[in-house]
Amino acid sequence: MSHYILFHGRECPHCKKMMPLVDKLIAEEGAEIDQREVWHDEKNADLMRSYKDIIKAKCGGQLRVPTFLNAETNEVFCGEVEYEKLIKWIS
Repeated sequence: MSHYILFHGRECPHCKKMMPLVDKLIAEEGAEIDQREVWHDEKNADLMRSYKDIIKAKCGGQLRVPTFLNAETNEVFCGEVEYEKLIKWIS
């Protein structure tokens, strides 16, 4: 089973836009997503940095939020995405 992680920032406007879709994914698809706030939680930020090589390669050379990571397959995407892409991510 894959381990899905969402790295986000509390005040991030892009993250706020994505949260209803993440909630829908959890409610409708039964997804288990480990949601990690990284702007105010250093432990979560350290976890995100531990994946920096994988994330930077897929996110324009930066660590940014929101970042969606499948920790088993190293599939990553960043920013605002459509709900269909979220469904494919957990499939």
